[in-house]
Amino acid sequence: MLGFSVEAGTLDWYAKALGEGLYLQVFWNTFEIALLVTGFCLLLGYPLGFMIATTTPTWATLGFIFVLLPLWTSVLVRTYAWMVLLGRNGVFNRWLIDGGLISDPLPLLHNFTGVLIGMVHVLLPYAVLPIYAALVRIDPALLRASEGLGAARFTTFRRVLLPQARGGIATAASFVFLLSLGFFITPALLGGARDITLAMLIDGFVEEQLAWPLAGAASVILLAATLAVLAVAGRAMSPARLADAA
Repeated sequence: MLGFSVEAGTLDWYAKALGEGLYLQVFWNTFEIALLVTGFCLLLGYPLGFMIATTTPTWATLGFIFVLLPLWTSVLVRTYAWMVLLGRNGVFNRWLIDGGLISDPLPLLHNFTGVLIGMVHVLLPYAVLPIYAALVRIDPALLRASEGLGAARFTTFRRVLLPQARGGIATAASFVFLLSLGFFITPALLGGARDITLAMLIDGFVEEQLAWPLAGAASVILLAATLAVLAVAGRAMSPARLADAA
């Protein structure tokens, strides 16, 4: 493997990738973006999944169409669409300025905000579908029994819905987080110089610096982080742990 090239020592490439401040900042940026995108996807995905699982078949079909429609469009096309919407002279800023809400355009593009918006939009379906699959299996009689016993809506959510949907939420979080770790197109187009992710760093090693061993070391580190997250998610979603949590 290139990451274990002996030209500079077997583990020197890994020491460089993990020891330099710039690369460590990129690792931190990658995990920070992945965590925030996962959080926002769960916050938006749970209400959407609940709505689709509990509404009428007609509205559920319409909800599925809006959730799945982004998956039928190229990520590159969706990212360019967000560039049009979020630019200084884009649709959103023009609406806000024409409506008198702001006087100067908001910085929504080529920064952390743009990356979050674009990635949440792309990855939201991967959060909605597992949560919906968990919620649709909940017996409606449990909700009626909770209401009949006088429980408030929040109590029903905390004591009935949330424990029953814990597996779907964990699956959704795992999907979104793992996909966020290796995301490239959206951060590269919507982010700025301070929003470099590990995938973008690896691309720079290969395309610009021709540092193949360093790119190999960074790739192995990304793979190791992904496998670690999978291992933790697998333990968290084991039937025994889910039963104990419920």
